Amino acid sequence: MPKKVVTGIVTSDKMKKTRRVEIPRQVKHPKYGKIIHRRTICYVHDEREESAMGDKVEIVEAPPRSHLKRWDLVRVIEKRTDIDLAALREAAREASSEEVRS
Repeated sequence: MPKKVVTGIVTSDKMKKTRRVEIPRQVKHPKYGKIIHRRTICYVHDEREESAMGDKVEIVEAPPRSHLKRWDLVRVIEKRTDIDLAALREAAREASSEEVRS
């Protein structure tokens, strides 16, 4: 039987070599027929720690590595594109202070 390959979004990168990935899905309510948004949580082994929070990743089934970890990271599909405003402001302050010194 082939291994499952799915894509999801990293929601936590606080553990060493482990990522928490959410896989969103839509389910039809059995009685009312309304589409409901659900999510599946997977713990993924990331040996090189190349993914970060907010990244879109591709994962594949693997033999159990621990109590919860049963997936391996295949690749990072898309990096997070948010701008870190605090770092941006700090860089602007440093640049303006250097101009004043010159």
